[in-house]
Amino acid sequence: MRTLIAGLRRKTPEKADPAPSRLKYRIQRWMLTPGIRTGLKFGVPLAVIAVAVGGYLADQERRDDLLERYAELRRSIEQRPEFMVNVMAIDGAVAEVGDDIREVMALDFPISSFDLDLEQLRTHIIELDPVKTAEVRIRPGGILQVDVVERKPAAVWRSDQGLALIDETGAHVAELGQRSLHPTLPLLAGAGADQQVEEALELLSAARPLGLRLRGLVRIGERRWDVVLDRDQRIQLPPENPVQALERVIAVNQVQDLLERDVAVVDMRLAARPTVRMAKDAVENWWRIRELNGGG
Repeated sequence: MRTLIAGLRRKTPEKADPAPSRLKYRIQRWMLTPGIRTGLKFGVPLAVIAVAVGGYLADQERRDDLLERYAELRRSIEQRPEFMVNVMAIDGAVAEVGDDIREVMALDFPISSFDLDLEQLRTHIIELDPVKTAEVRIRPGGILQVDVVERKPAAVWRSDQGLALIDETGAHVAELGQRSLHPTLPLLAGAGADQQVEEALELLSAARPLGLRLRGLVRIGERRWDVVLDRDQRIQLPPENPVQALERVIAVNQVQDLLERDVAVVDMRLAARPTVRMAKDAVENWWRIRELNGGG
C-alpha cells in the first residue's frame, strides 16, 4: 500500500513556477518605460513611412513629377479670378508723380496677388523724391490701391547743382528749371542750406515786416545766415540766436529807418557790438562833403 501511494506521488506532475524568468522580467520592465512605449507607438510607424517615402523619392523622375504636380496645383489656386489684380488706382499724386509711380512699380496686369510684395512696392514708391508717405493695398474687385502723400515745397534752394524745390524738412522734392515757376516760395542759397530749413523758415517768418524787400537767405560757411534785401543790402546774422538778432534789426529799422538809408551791411555777428557798413557811394559822398567843408 505504501509502495502504491509513493508511486502515485511520483507520477503527479509538479506545478509550474509562475514567476517570470529574469530576461522576461527585464523585457516587461523595459516595455513599461514611457519613452519606449511612445517610440514603438509612433516612432516605428513614422520610420516605416519615412523609409517608404524615401524609397519613392529616390527616383529622379518621381521627384520631378511630384514637383510639377505641386507647381500646377499652386498655379491653379493663385490664378483663380478672385486672387487676380487687374488695375491700379493712385490717389493723392499729380499726373507726373503718378506716371513715375507706375514706372518704378513696373507691373504687367493682370497679375496674381500672390506675386505682389506690397511692402517692396511701397519701398520703391517712397524712394521717389516727391513722395512723403505711401500706402499700398489690394481692394476688393482686383484693384491695387496706392494712396500717396506728396511733399509740399517750402522753399527754393539754389546750390552748385542748380535750383531745386525742398520741403520743410529739407528733403528734395524736384528739380526747378526757372525761379519764376515758383515766385512765391522763399529762396535759400549756399551749401548746407537744405539742412537748416526749419531755422530758415523761422527767420523768414521774423522778416515779414521787410515785405517785398526780402530777396532770400544765404547760408555762409554752413554755420550762419545772411538776410539778403534789395539794393544789395545784407543783414549778417550770428550762428547763435539768429532770429533774435534779426528781430533787433527790424525793431531799429521801424524806429530809425535804418534799412532805408545808404547802408550796405548790418553786421550782427557780434551781439555786443553790432556794426553798420555804409554803401560805397555813400562813403564817397561823405568824404567829398567833408573835403568841401574843410576847404571852405
